[in-house]
Amino acid sequence: QVQLVESGGGLVQAGGSLRLSCAASGRTFTYDSMGWFRQAPGKDREFVAAISWSGGSTYYADSVKGRFTISRDNAKNTVYLQMNSLKPEDTAVYYCAAETRFLPFPPVSYDYWGQGTQVTVSS
Repeated sequence: QVQLVESGGGLVQAGGSLRLSCAASGRTFTYDSMGWFRQAPGKDREFVAAISWSGGSTYYADSVKGRFTISRDNAKNTVYLQMNSLKPEDTAVYYCAAETRFLPFPPVSYDYWGQGTQVTVSS
């Protein structure tokens, strides 16, 4: 059974940092693009960042560019999201996702999703 499990969320003050992890199991995601998304209360889910299978290409939403960094460790089947200079508007449930069909990068759709981890940024 394919699973993506996010961790690392929590409560942090504005200006602080958090590092999210997404551990994959059930299949190897070494050749898959991976992405992070978020959903704030009352809002649609939105794209945050994506990384190609090799880690050589990354893509960010304008709202997080320069503050967030996506990375991956294929040996550990894990993808990370380093979040710095957090703002209250970054408060959301963060989800990781995997794209397994070798779509052009960045992918327009994803095939597997995690359950999410809550990030709350206080002002």
